[in-house]
Amino acid sequence: MKWDLKAPAHLVHCSEPGLVKHLQLIKKSNFRKVDIITIWQLWNHKPKNRQMKVKIISIPVQDQQKALEFYTLKLGFLKKVDVPLGEDSRWLTVVSNEEQDGPEVLLEPSPNHFEPARIYQKALFEAGIPYTQFNVDNLQKEYDNLVKLGVEFSVKPTEMGTVKIAVFNDTCGNNIQLVEML
Repeated sequence: MKWDLKAPAHLVHCSEPGLVKHLQLIKKSNFRKVDIITIWQLWNHKPKNRQMKVKIISIPVQDQQKALEFYTLKLGFLKKVDVPLGEDSRWLTVVSNEEQDGPEVLLEPSPNHFEPARIYQKALFEAGIPYTQFNVDNLQKEYDNLVKLGVEFSVKPTEMGTVKIAVFNDTCGNNIQLVEML
């Protein structure tokens, strides 16, 4: 089957090199005109008036007070919000000392009454899989400081391609990974 469709003018005059290259490959294939238009629309789609941002990430913790002490006294985060919710639970967030208006970490009570969540958190921890990661500028320096503070690491600083990582126990049921971009 020979394909001899001419691309619409707005595709031919596109100045974006990546799209031009894709269109050249598409022209050599057996795509129908509708396929090309769809590919162009997907490539060119830019959401309007949408600015999705990360404001809060949640980490399940087995003891909120213990977590607050660990994340502030050992990791150097600052308490941002602490609102009682009843039944020994609170809306408790911490932020980076360097980005106090940046994303908040919600130290969320681990849902012990919801068995699948408890099993999931325990399985991640036992497998050594980090629940989340935090970026650092100098991993070796952070590692040395945290070890002096008694933080236990399951993975010492290790280079892995374009990053250096280390993994520690947050004492609240989670492995947390530190990452330095190289």
